[in-house]
Amino acid sequence: MPELPEVEVTCRGIAPHLVGRTIAAVAVREARLRWPIPPAVRSLTGRTVRAVTRRGKYLLLDCGDGHLILHLGMSGSLRLVAAGTPPGKHDHFDLGFDGKLLRLRDPRRFGAVLWTAQPPEGHPLIRHLGIEPLSRDLDGPRLHALTRGHRSAVKQFLMNGRRIVGVGNIYASESLFLAAIHPRTPAGRLSAKRSVRLAQAVKSTLRTAIRAGGSSLRDFVGSDGAHGCFQRRAWVYGREGQECRRCGAQIRRIVQGQRATYYCPSCQR
Repeated sequence: MPELPEVEVTCRGIAPHLVGRTIAAVAVREARLRWPIPPAVRSLTGRTVRAVTRRGKYLLLDCGDGHLILHLGMSGSLRLVAAGTPPGKHDHFDLGFDGKLLRLRDPRRFGAVLWTAQPPEGHPLIRHLGIEPLSRDLDGPRLHALTRGHRSAVKQFLMNGRRIVGVGNIYASESLFLAAIHPRTPAGRLSAKRSVRLAQAVKSTLRTAIRAGGSSLRDFVGSDGAHGCFQRRAWVYGREGQECRRCGAQIRRIVQGQRATYYCPSCQR
């Protein structure tokens, strides 16, 4: 599933091509995504995109009198293609601009194309989202305060979008490795010192992933069709049975919350 780095890569990729441009056409070939595409989306022609931003894993296109809300779901990607490019089987939605199309490809149809005329921060899908991990709002003291009283494992805490948004499965495992914290450690038992290490590790991991174009394990590609390559430089994710790049111990895999977790039993305590 595309997480924060993949959505941020997409945001940065499409923004220069959309901001200040007028929507010339809208094509809805399949309205039955995770939620039906509302009729208002079909009437966006003539609006100018003022800004493209990200909140958690949602992309927000400011059209002046409202916002188009886009989500990539489990297998989606947004690509910029030349106008007139024939759609493929899973290309369900286009926004047309002069000479370009912003095209949503979503094989599993768990993505979303929605419209709100109200401030997006109040939308039901967005208003309960937690802290943006790359913002100044997340630091060691704030993370330490957030974890107080929580008995859940720290890895699952990191993936709770109502606390911190966008730290997906890959990036939680990688962050915990950098912070030298075992993934089963109860979140509420993190010390202030370890919380500082973990907040720094989360930011470092996400920034490294963004520079690498995100992770392409299955379907994700950037707006230019390029695959992300973060997974090739992962410390622990997907490396069960291989030697730790730091200490040489064998990387282990466990399952937490029905998701695979990878860690080094020597480096992470």
